[in-house]
Amino acid sequence: MRENETEQNIVFGIHPVIEAIESGKEIEKVFLKKGTTNPAIADIKRTLKGKRIPFQEVPQEKLFRLTRKNHQGVIALLSPIEYQNFEEVVRRVIEEGRTPLILVLDRVSDVGNFGAICRSAECAGVDAILIPVKGSAQINSYAVKSSAGAIFNIPICRTGHILSEMRQLKESGLKIVACSEKGEETIYDKNLSGPMAVIMGSEEDGIGEGLMEIADIHLNIPMAGATGSLNVSVATGIILFERLRQANNG
Repeated sequence: MRENETEQNIVFGIHPVIEAIESGKEIEKVFLKKGTTNPAIADIKRTLKGKRIPFQEVPQEKLFRLTRKNHQGVIALLSPIEYQNFEEVVRRVIEEGRTPLILVLDRVSDVGNFGAICRSAECAGVDAILIPVKGSAQINSYAVKSSAGAIFNIPICRTGHILSEMRQLKESGLKIVACSEKGEETIYDKNLSGPMAVIMGSEEDGIGEGLMEIADIHLNIPMAGATGSLNVSVATGIILFERLRQANNG
């Protein structure tokens, strides 16, 4: 988060953060002072775990970079969006008679990439974006700007049990597609129609082993240059619009 934006996007102090959590405010992440023995902060940590809100224990210096005010060892970053319930979103799509297209981002951590992906996904007709609680990019004003506002027009859901969500999608009849440089077929050689969840991996190490194993199909994007892989936001746009091309020509 850029420092000139920080103050208007945070809640700090033990009681204000507790009130923010209990009132149901959308919290992107909580930073806790590392090594603190304050029992109130220990209580906050237990609450965060129970509600599956991401948190990180950091040095005092990190907290002071976010605010120089009396934070009491706890700072919450507020989310500009309202996360949606994944099961409800999928059920609504099916009940409306639409063919579900879900985008799963496995630990995509760069805020600019995340925003650009949201823009491409919304333009390509994605019904929802699913992200894990841990390892995902912070959704802040820079993500909103990078998405050109598209982030407000597409349901974004986060989960602490991404493998379980994928199993449920398979049971509901969705085809699980993993797209990476390790794919066995190209996106141009496969029929991308029908109910589908497309998995894209992190900038650092791609798609996790568990998600690779659960995928029905492993696809790649053919390239002519010497570089080994594409930026994840570019790769996501390519596969989503290949699906759209097939649908429009089908």
